[in-house]
Amino acid sequence: MSTPAPEHDNVRALRTNPADALIGAWTAEALMAAEFPEPRWAVPGILAEGVNVLAGPPKVGKSWMSLGLALAVASGGRALDTIDVDLGPVLYLALEDTPRRLQTRMGKLLGHDPAPAGLTVATNCPTLPAGGEEAIAAWLDHHPDARMVVLDVFAKMRGTPPAGMAAYDADYAAIGRAKRLADHYGVAFVLVHHVRKMGSEDFLETVSGSNGIAGAADATLVLRRGRNKADGVLQVTGRDIDEAEYALAFHPNSGAWQLLDGPASDHIMHDTSTTILHYVRESPGAGPKAIADATSLPYENVKKTCQRLAKEGHLHAAGGRYRLPAIAVTPRDTNGHEVSPASPMSPNLV
Repeated sequence: MSTPAPEHDNVRALRTNPADALIGAWTAEALMAAEFPEPRWAVPGILAEGVNVLAGPPKVGKSWMSLGLALAVASGGRALDTIDVDLGPVLYLALEDTPRRLQTRMGKLLGHDPAPAGLTVATNCPTLPAGGEEAIAAWLDHHPDARMVVLDVFAKMRGTPPAGMAAYDADYAAIGRAKRLADHYGVAFVLVHHVRKMGSEDFLETVSGSNGIAGAADATLVLRRGRNKADGVLQVTGRDIDEAEYALAFHPNSGAWQLLDGPASDHIMHDTSTTILHYVRESPGAGPKAIADATSLPYENVKKTCQRLAKEGHLHAAGGRYRLPAIAVTPRDTNGHEVSPASPMSPNLV
């Protein structure tokens, strides 16, 4: 008779007390009775503790925005010119900048304000798997009241994935390294990233890479620059953040982004029509995705505006594509008088 295999510790624990085998297990009653602290916000309503992916097309102004947010938090000022933030140390890894360029940008953003002592900047850092994770952890250990860490750009920090690993798993694991730090220290991590060239109905699907990036992140923010009243639109969604869309104005002289009052639609809907009509005039037969991608307007706004313009007769719709309606030309005689099509003077009959 063979000797039975020894039981694993978790199996024994499961048989004596099921909760002991499940780390972090709660009864529903205990969970509802528990009191948890509110999430720590770096920028209330927009950036909470955890991993926040800030994505956008190249040259849209992501670095200006992330540096402006870092300066605001490190000085305890106002983020996006309107949101009061709590003071706290910030680590900013500007991995695509030189110290000279970083100094110039900070000078524009600060204006006459002094540089905050609480902001630490670096233009070089090892990738997360090659020592970057430990380097950031060491900085956080020395700054226990830190509120934010910015990785600009994340592609410089993620490192090379293991050979043979699926794209989704590699992206999820890469974000996971940053998330371990963010969760352990209760700090907001901002990972500056890119979007795909092709548009999508769901702004989350525009984030470059596999769905593992948005799936692993606690929040995703997509910055688009429009061609209308609002210089940009920031679309936000996350686990602890209400899904929202914000209209922004960009000030080139100072490099600062400013949050505009009211819903984004108040600032973009009117000129969205003009932008769409102009694009369709130049590119007849375009669909909403092509229009949104070319104009940097939010897809849902483009889709709804195209439908409205077609209903009002400003656009002609066929198979989900749009063109300007044909203009009817009234025949006229040599004296400029209207001519009936059945008249012998009609130019179609002579």
